[in-house]
Amino acid sequence: MRVYGIDFTSRPRRGKPITCLQCQLEGQRLTAGALACWCDFASFESFLNQPGPWIAGLDFPFGQSRTFVTNIGWPMTWSGYVRHAENLGRTGFRQALDAYRAQRAVGDKEHRRATDRAAGAISPQKLYGTPVGLMFFEGAPRLLRAGVTIPGVHRGDPERICVEAYPGVLARQLIGRRSYKQDDSKKQSREREQARHDLLTAILDGATRPVYGLEVTAPTRLAADPTGDRLDALLCAIQAAWAWTQRAEGSDQLTAPTASDPLEGWIADPQARGRPPEPSRIKA
Repeated sequence: MRVYGIDFTSRPRRGKPITCLQCQLEGQRLTAGALACWCDFASFESFLNQPGPWIAGLDFPFGQSRTFVTNIGWPMTWSGYVRHAENLGRTGFRQALDAYRAQRAVGDKEHRRATDRAAGAISPQKLYGTPVGLMFFEGAPRLLRAGVTIPGVHRGDPERICVEAYPGVLARQLIGRRSYKQDDSKKQSREREQARHDLLTAILDGATRPVYGLEVTAPTRLAADPTGDRLDALLCAIQAAWAWTQRAEGSDQLTAPTASDPLEGWIADPQARGRPPEPSRIKA
């Protein structure tokens, strides 16, 4: 099975491209292959439309929290509110989220999904610092328009499957909360370089076997990138490969975990399974 790990950015450019690592999954062995860097969204869109079968793990939130969607009055389906967000435009989307925060009490301005809480991820509403809200805005509508399948969220081409990845939750299991990447060249340090080396060494030495059930083969040069984007692409591929191995025995279809909410989406990691949503609150 072709497996892709994609480290995403809300504004791809030469200095900060979307990074894609192509891998091959054979049984329980994941082997890293070609690396691609896309400096524009057109290249990303072209990738999404390439024929399957393949599965990709992408590092951005596919959805928003049920609390936020309900409170702000957006459509109560994933495809509906993704289209609504896209129609707002980038500026309008930012203004809508800023206005929502402005009228709410401290501590209740940004909401996390069940899968975010389980994985220790930040709110997909966040626009500043790590702007995952803008990553949602640029990424989710492109998934919808490409007609890919997002298990448990959106039914599209069954041979082109996308799952939400979050490298941070995997990295923390292997090296704790050590910082291993930095876009700012002035803050790139020997300590972060060592952390990247230790993280990749742990993966290659079999540290992913107990939880993810995978043996991984990858070039050590992935750890040389001080931004960590190439290493994150590998972590995304591991999470996508793990998700693929979770399909029912004898089936070529991947389903969402029973605890996932179809409005919010889910992070493809065994540590990111939230509590099942109340049946009365689920809408397809």
